[in-house]
Amino acid sequence: MPRTIWSGAISFGLVTVPVNVQSATEDHSVRFHQVHLEDMARVRVRKFCEIEDREVTQGEIGKGYEIAKNQIITVTDEELRAMPLPTAKAIEIQAFVPAASIDPLMIAEGYYLQASGQVAAKPYILLRKALERSSKVAVAKYAWSGRERLGLLRVRDEAIVLHAMRWPDEVRDPSALAPGEVELDEDEVAGARALIDSMTRDGIEDAEFAVDQYTDALEKVIEAKREHRAPPVPPAGVEPTGRVLDLMAALEESVAKAKASRGESGDADVHELPKRKATAGKTAKKTAAKKTVAKKATKRAATKRGA
Repeated sequence: MPRTIWSGAISFGLVTVPVNVQSATEDHSVRFHQVHLEDMARVRVRKFCEIEDREVTQGEIGKGYEIAKNQIITVTDEELRAMPLPTAKAIEIQAFVPAASIDPLMIAEGYYLQASGQVAAKPYILLRKALERSSKVAVAKYAWSGRERLGLLRVRDEAIVLHAMRWPDEVRDPSALAPGEVELDEDEVAGARALIDSMTRDGIEDAEFAVDQYTDALEKVIEAKREHRAPPVPPAGVEPTGRVLDLMAALEESVAKAKASRGESGDADVHELPKRKATAGKTAKKTAAKKTVAKKATKRAATKRGA
C-alpha cells in the first residue's frame, strides 16, 4: 500500500471531504550510483559550510532567501506552516471546466485521493459521481512543500485523482519555435491523414505500450556484464538520413508498413492515398512559363501605351 504523503481535505463549496494523498505512479527505471572507476568506491555529495569549511548535518540546514549580496533572510518550516493560506490544509476547488480546455503541458504528476475515514465516504462519492456526470474536471489550489500550486481533479475508475498543474506563466510560448511558411500540396496533407488513420487505435491497452524497451535492454546489458559476457549487439538496420527526398513516397511506404504491422490487407478501412499530381519540377516549369508569357504581354502593353 502506498504511503500517505499529505493529509487534508477537498473543499467543495460548503462541503469538506477529508482525504489522504498517495502517489498514483511508480518509477521502474534502472538507477545508477556514481562510482570512482579506479576502485569502485561510491562517490557521494556532502554538504559543507563554506565559512567553517566543514560538513554540516541536516539539522543544521535551513531555508534562506538572498535579498542582496551578503544578506540572506532565513524562513523556518514553522513560519511556512503558519502562513494564513486557505490552501494550507485544503485542496480548494475554484472552478469546473471542460477537460479539453486544459493544455496538457500544464498537467504534471498525479496522486490518488483516498477518503480519510468513514465520515469522508459519502461526500467523497458525491464529488466523484458529480464529476463523472458533469464530464468536467475541477481546477483547485493547494499548498505543498512551501508553495501554492494549481491542481486538476478528475475521476479514474472509482478514485478521484489530483494532478499537479503548472501556472500559466510557467509554460513557455512556442511561437518562436514555429518553422517558417512552407508550401504544402493537398495530396500531401491527405497522405498524412491516411497514415494517421492506418495507425489509429481505440486506446493504448495493447502490449506494445506496456513494454519499456530501453529498461529491458539495459537490464540485459547489466546481466551480461555480471556474468562476464559480451553485451547484446543491436541488430543491423538502416540508419535514418534525416532528409525526406520524396514526401509522398515516404507517406505511401509508411501507410503500407502500418497496415502490415497490424496484419491488415490493402482493403483496410482507411483513407487511400490520393493519386499523385504533376511533380514539383513540372509545376515549377509551368509556373515559370506562365510568368514569362505574362512579362511579354506586359512589355507589349507598355510599348503600345508609350506609342
